[in-house]
Amino acid sequence: MPERTPETNVIDFRAAEQLLAARDPRGAIKLLDSVIAAHPESGAARILRGRAYFAAAQLRSAEREFRLIVEREPDNAFVHFALARTLERANRRDEATRHFRLAAALDPRPDFVRAARFGESG
Repeated sequence: MPERTPETNVIDFRAAEQLLAARDPRGAIKLLDSVIAAHPESGAARILRGRAYFAAAQLRSAEREFRLIVEREPDNAFVHFALARTLERANRRDEATRHFRLAAALDPRPDFVRAARFGESG
């Protein structure tokens, strides 16, 4: 395998974005695996891989990626929301509610606030 360069990683990241947009999450995951191997600290690559895992219904892997980013970036509203959606899809609504509410508190976008269901128990 040829040596990876920063350019190769950028190309693979952008291609993974395109594959995810084209509904090929498994193809995106394959590309992102090598990007993350070269740059394990890359939040953007991990978020994209989490989204790809979610789209591929690999919920445990998606949860792992999103939890890692939440630990590193506790004020990242999008990642709280993505983690909440993952937990909700895994039928873990109580855990999901906490992250939906954190997302809405950090960024009161209408979709985040709606998902948070403030005023409801849970």
